[in-house]
Amino acid sequence: MTSVVTAAAGVSVTVRGDAVEETESILDRLASDGVPAALAARSPQLWGPDAVAEAGRRLGWLDLPETSRALVEPLTRLAEEYRAEGLDRFVLAGMGGSSLAAEVITRTAGVELTVLDGTDPLQVARVIADRPERTVVVVASKSGGTLETDGHRRVFEAAFAEAGITCDALRRRFLVITDPGSPLEHSARRAGYHVVLSDPDVGGRFSALSAFGLVPAALAGADIGALLDEAAALAPTLRQPYDNPALALGAALGVAAAAGRDKLLIADNGSGLTGFGAWAEQLLAESTGKDGKGVLPVLVEGVGAPGFAPSPDVRGLVLGDFESAALTVKGPLGAQFLLWEYATAIAGRVLGINPFDQPNVQESKDNTAALLDAFATEGEAALDDGAPYLVDGAVEVHTGGTLGGHSLEGGLTEALDALLESVPARGYLAVMAYLDRTGDDAEAAGLRALLTLRAERLGLAPAPVTFGWGPRFLHSTGQYHKGGPQNGVFLQITGAAPLDVPVPGLPYTFGTLQFAQAIGDLRALRSRGRPVVRLHLRDRAEGLAQLLDALKN
Repeated sequence: MTSVVTAAAGVSVTVRGDAVEETESILDRLASDGVPAALAARSPQLWGPDAVAEAGRRLGWLDLPETSRALVEPLTRLAEEYRAEGLDRFVLAGMGGSSLAAEVITRTAGVELTVLDGTDPLQVARVIADRPERTVVVVASKSGGTLETDGHRRVFEAAFAEAGITCDALRRRFLVITDPGSPLEHSARRAGYHVVLSDPDVGGRFSALSAFGLVPAALAGADIGALLDEAAALAPTLRQPYDNPALALGAALGVAAAAGRDKLLIADNGSGLTGFGAWAEQLLAESTGKDGKGVLPVLVEGVGAPGFAPSPDVRGLVLGDFESAALTVKGPLGAQFLLWEYATAIAGRVLGINPFDQPNVQESKDNTAALLDAFATEGEAALDDGAPYLVDGAVEVHTGGTLGGHSLEGGLTEALDALLESVPARGYLAVMAYLDRTGDDAEAAGLRALLTLRAERLGLAPAPVTFGWGPRFLHSTGQYHKGGPQNGVFLQITGAAPLDVPVPGLPYTFGTLQFAQAIGDLRALRSRGRPVVRLHLRDRAEGLAQLLDALKN
């Protein structure tokens, strides 16, 4: 048998080649263990006794196709009210699960939503300066204590005040999404902001069909009722042991990772779901990357992109049609959100991990907080990463002693080659860019393909290369980097900014916060003995051009 298609409610999951036998074997075991019925009944025992407490309060996403319908009419009405007042630009300030789904929904629907999920001062300055007279800010944080989001709220409050928007007009400019009883709920109600409470039994990365995904999307003009209809059509199939595409996808992902194919190459080939891979990346990496296990999503630019090729530790998945892929997934967006959430929970069961916690995300947050506390008393010395190993033009190379045995006399190019050569068998290289992802630095995303091609020219064994924008990836693949298999090699990129933006009411700027996040994560990776090189662009435009050229030559 060369392929098996499992389809329902407009969704299809196709498994091909050598993936068929192993997937069918695990599907039979999941069915005989009664897993679909147990998950539909929200049983927290499915992931072992240590996960019961967390899982017991994290399964509300199963009910969202129905429970979220109460949001549709009020949000439609609220969007109309805003537009009648001349407010038609919506900014979403949120991180990870609080922003990625809304970004996918609005990009797929072709409606405008500005997503501010970073701390780069160039990005922050550009977003706050754009059409303040027409702007509403959606502040989204499940915990209510997200450091980045708090900074975004503060800077917008100051910007509105500077523009003469105060009192009732200012209160009208903020809508807050958070869990009941969070610090953000209390402060937002004191300020008189509009508050929408989300279901506390839904974890952040499983919240696509909750208020976190739907509120910003509805305000921007997306049809959230249709999304819920698509998900509701799939929901009845989730309790079935057979003809259950979400079960098939979860089984295929989990059994492949358990057998050592723990890198999942994801390419889009005409799915029509713009940016969906970034949402799936966070869901999978943060949910499964722990206990030395996990599924590492590797987003590639398309089915013909560098690196989209099979290897012993890699499984390829295509969103859309592609007959050469081991896995293909098709279906409407609302149904796909539910499909992938369910599949991730199943993959966690197969791998024997708790898919609902994220212990190492908190580690990075704690590192950042400690560095900011030290900065308040010690100043810049608290963030010192030492002298660069070498300076090549506009680029400083900081190795932290992790590239022993290389003289690096060839400068930047040799440092990059040495890093590629240090990737172990069955390992991966992660690029982490603390730059302006939506501005002039956006071309840094091309580093993934260029590094892949460079490794090929050096004759190195194929190894997946991932790319993430900092600090965005800290709420996504950052969990896998520290909690998953310890075979990663890391390239961190920071850059001097020509301007900075103070965080009102706090003793640091966004530039300082961004650098503290970078250095905090750098130290976490080095403490694990992983090879890490930091490239600091002394001049962003010149340094980035130099870096790209070094890989092209």
